[in-house]
Amino acid sequence: MIEINTNDCQVVRDSIDGGRPVDEQTFTSLAILSERLERVRRLGKNFSNIKFSPAARKLARNENIVAV
Repeated sequence: MIEINTNDCQVVRDSIDGGRPVDEQTFTSLAILSERLERVRRLGKNFSNIKFSPAARKLARNENIVAV
């Protein structure tokens, strides 16, 4: 069974909702969740179309825009 760290989910959710700043922790959590999503997709074709929400995908695209 695949476990999801709710802290990573919560960090990304709060960043999308504006409850916390979009920072390095946001993108670290997003990367962890992306890895886990890829593992789920490899379980079979029934899972191959699972995607992040549009808001999460937009956040991931903005990673390179955020000043470090």
